[in-house]
Amino acid sequence: MSAGESAHAELMDGVYRHQRHVYDLTRKYYLLGRDRLIEGLSVPPGGTVLELGCGTGRNLIQAARRYPDARFFGIDISQAMLETASAAVARHGFSGRTALAKGDATAFDANVLFGQPAFDRIFISYALSMIPGWEKTIPAALASLAPGGSLHIVDFGQQDGLPRWFRSGLRAWLAKFHVEPRDSLREVLESDCQRTGASLSFETLYRGYAVRAVVTRAS
Repeated sequence: MSAGESAHAELMDGVYRHQRHVYDLTRKYYLLGRDRLIEGLSVPPGGTVLELGCGTGRNLIQAARRYPDARFFGIDISQAMLETASAAVARHGFSGRTALAKGDATAFDANVLFGQPAFDRIFISYALSMIPGWEKTIPAALASLAPGGSLHIVDFGQQDGLPRWFRSGLRAWLAKFHVEPRDSLREVLESDCQRTGASLSFETLYRGYAVRAVVTRAS
C-alpha cells in the first residue's frame, strides 16, 4: 500500500476497532436500502459477486443466503473489520464459498487477491462515502466486471427532499465518523459510463436520504 492507503487503513482500524462489535446492531437504523440492493443483484446461477468495503461481512452473508449457488468475495482496507467479517462468515457457514482479502477499493487487483479476474456482480454499500479518492473506485470496479456484469451502489444521497435542519444535522453527525455523502456521484457515474459504453440506472430513495445506482457493462 502507498503511504496514503496505509494512513487510511490505520484510521479505519482506529475508528472500528471497538465499533465493529456493535456496528450491525446500530447501522441497521440508518444504512437504508442495503437489502434492496442485495435483492436487485439478480446473480446468475454459479455467478461471482465482489463487495468493495465489505466491513463486518453483513451484506455478504445476506447475499449468500439469497443466492445459494453463487461465490462471494470481499475487500476491505481495515484489518479489524476483516477479522470480524471472517468470524461472521464462518459462524454462518459460508466460509466454503466466501473469500476475503485486505485491499484498497480505489486500486486493487482481484486476480492477485483471489485468482479471480472478473465478477458477474460488484457492489458497494455505504462505502464510497468513507473512501478518500472515491472517484477512482468506479473505474477500478468497472474494470473488474465480466462482460454483461453490473456494479451496484447504495449510499447517502443529498437529502434534498428532507428538511434542511435534518440534512445539516445528519451531515455533521456523519462527519464524526469520517463519512461524507458524495453529492457528485451521479455525474461521476455518468462520465465513466460515457467513457466505457456502460449503461446507468440511478434513483433516489427515501426523499433523497439515499441513492441507488446500477451500472451495467456491455456484453
